[in-house]
Formats: sequence, C-alpha cells, structure tokens
Amino acid sequence: MSGPSISQQDKDFMQKCFKLAQKGRGQVSPNPLVGAVVVKDGHVIGEGYHEQFGGKHAEVNAIESTSAKVDNATLYCNLEPCCHEKKKTPPCTPFIISHNIKRVVIANDDPNPQVAGKGIEQLRQAGIEVETGVLNEEGAYLNRFFFKYIKSGMPYVLLKVAQSVDGYIAAEPGKQTWLTGPEAQTLVHQLRSEYDAVLVGANTVKVDDPSLSVRQVKGRNPLRIILDGQLSSPLSAKIFNDSAPENTWIFTNRESNIQKITVLRQKKVQIVECNGMSNGNLKLEEILRYLAARGINSLLVEGGQSIVSQFLKQHLVDELIVLQSPAILGGGVSTIKMKKSHSLRLLDVSRLGDDVKLHYLAVVN
Repeated sequence: MSGPSISQQDKDFMQKCFKLAQKGRGQVSPNPLVGAVVVKDGHVIGEGYHEQFGGKHAEVNAIESTSAKVDNATLYCNLEPCCHEKKKTPPCTPFIISHNIKRVVIANDDPNPQVAGKGIEQLRQAGIEVETGVLNEEGAYLNRFFFKYIKSGMPYVLLKVAQSVDGYIAAEPGKQTWLTGPEAQTLVHQLRSEYDAVLVGANTVKVDDPSLSVRQVKGRNPLRIILDGQLSSPLSAKIFNDSAPENTWIFTNRESNIQKITVLRQKKVQIVECNGMSNGNLKLEEILRYLAARGINSLLVEGGQSIVSQFLKQHLVDELIVLQSPAILGGGVSTIKMKKSHSLRLLDVSRLGDDVKLHYLAVVN
C-alpha cells in the first residue's frame, strides 16, 4: 500500500496517467485502460497509453516515447505492469527492468490471476522501489469494466433510461415517444462508443426500430444484443438489414420459429438459442456470462420497461443513468415495474440542454 514516500507530486503524475488511459476507452477491451508517465528530476520525459487491443502496452509506449535516458527515472502507471506470456505482446516487467528504472508508482494491483502481484514482485526482486495504492479508488473506478470482468466473469452493466418528470418512458404502449433533446442523444452515442455491447428487448425493436450504432460522435459501433425469447422482432427491422447485420446477436428460446431463425442466419445475424426460460423471460445471468466468455466486458442496456425492470430486480446493474426530460406525460408506460426496493448512490447530476442527467451507482446489499 501507499507508504510515507507518496507525495502530492506522485498523485499529480498518477492523475496524468488516468487522463492518458482514458484515451484508450472503446479501443482496448477486454484489456484494461492504462496510462504511463516517465519522470526524471521532477519533469515528464515520456508518456504513453494502451492505444488498442493487441498493441503495445502503456509502459512500453511511455519509455519508447522519449529520446532522453530513462535510467534512474520514476515510472508511473495506473495498473500493475504485466508479467505473463499468454498474450499478444511481450510482458512489460522485463522491459521496465532492462531500462534501469529506479522507481515504479502504481494505483492498482492487477486482479488478473496471471499477474496479481507477480509483476510487482519481479520489479522488487530486480531492486526497483515500488509504491502501490496511489489514488487506488479512482484507479479502480477507471477500470471498473475490467475489474468486474476478471473478478466475476460478468460484464459491467450500465442501464440507461430516458423518462418524463413523472416517471414515464412512453405516452402509451406500442407508441414511440421522443422525450430527450439532442445533447442527451449525443451522450447516448458516446456511451455506445465506449461499451462493448448495447442490449435491447424485442419490444424496443418493434416500436422504435433502432439502429443502435454510433453516429453523432467518433468511435466504434458496439455489438448489438437483442433479447427476444419468442423471436417476435420483425425481419424488416433496421438492425437486420443495415451494412453490418453480423454485428447483431439475438438471444432466443430453442423452441422459437425455425424458419425465422433460418432467414436471420442467412442475413448473417447471429442466433444464440438459450436453454429454457425463467418466469417467461430469458435467463439474464446466463446471457451475461455467455457474453463475458466471449470477451464482452461492458454492456449498455437501453431497453424498455420489461428489460429495465428485469435487470434491476435481479441486481445485475452496476450503474444507472436517468435522462430526465422536462415533459410531464400524465400517464403511459412507467419506467420501472417492480415491487422490490433497490439501493442506489447518486454520483452526479448535470444538465444536458433542457434535460437533466442523473448518474447513480448501484449499492451492493
């Protein structure tokens, strides 16, 4: 943990690592976000971050970014340097050791069992001073996707809902209702670019016919997930007929319409046939574990009342963003339909044009 040698300067340089690491958001998954800074005589002489999956790691990029001598310098990185061989790039610890770095300052130990303190131990055995736990809570939140994925075998889940002041998402069942303005819509596109996958239910496909792509910001398109136990989504939906239908996965019951499955597969849509249902719905935890096993470590849920309520009832939500419009509908489809209570902690309130963004963290009971 942090020792007496940790200074405000160490914290400032770690904050710089966090900012650098953020540049990899949406590009490095399922790897963690990592930034690194090389400091000598109180001055930054090199910096880098993990830019894309399969590319060089932050520590290597930082050291290679400078023509200055890095011997006896301090290396700051927000995550423990890796030491295992089972990946696309060489381990970072031997590289750091070979450049005669004097001190390494780290925010978080790597929870990956293949690392989990082994990188730190290798550095110390080489005579390098190592300090850990610097701004570790901020570092853990930065890499919340990776940490949950490694520790639980489940993706990190953000639930996003748009509602009226009086708590409705639509004026009436089966009718599309636009509630939020352009600023809130841009935020949704930004979130899609940062998460590995976006999930909706069959009713959202039928009523809203969404594309679930990234258009208003620069970034990658997420994998598109549809929960459709009865396979009722129309074959004419945009999500099956755009330029990338193979980027759409439908989870459905094994007893669904075989002819429809055949047509969708001909369109290159991926069909995942699930074993059984629970209270008439697909088993969410099984689906989440299936996604995580295929490298999906973050999931944005944009569903309607049924999907929102199911995720909350089963305590499968890590964060919740409510985009509240100034409209009062006076009735219609409520945002959530559930009897159980659910504890949340408010992280942030901000204004998006005429709308308000309420950002919550789920509290583990």
